Amino acid sequence: MSGAPMIQHSLYIMLELYKQGLISLEKNAEKSCHNVAILYGIEMRGFIGKGYFADLTLVDLYSPWTVGKENILYKCGWSPLEGQIFQSKVTHRFVNGNLVYENGNFSEFIPGQRLEFN
Repeated sequence: MSGAPMIQHSLYIMLELYKQGLISLEKNAEKSCHNVAILYGIEMRGFIGKGYFADLTLVDLYSPWTVGKENILYKCGWSPLEGQIFQSKVTHRFVNGNLVYENGNFSEFIPGQRLEFN
């Protein structure tokens, strides 16, 4: 799955579609979380529920920001979305229940673990 660097901004694009009334937040979660876990058979991921790993992203739906070189994380250092203004911003990211990102700052702790497939 190679091509233009877009994965960093895929959630923001989906949230823009929500803001435009084209997709609900529930459908967004279904498409970007639930269906991925189901399609690839990833166990205990993609849903919020008892026994599931706490992989969570918190978003401020009312915090505009602009894509620029200073906030691009791709190794190539560029994005076709440079200059694009998004209306929502990720504030926190949890992996396996551990805080790994908070308001622009990454944790030094690496909580990753092997995925289990069925």
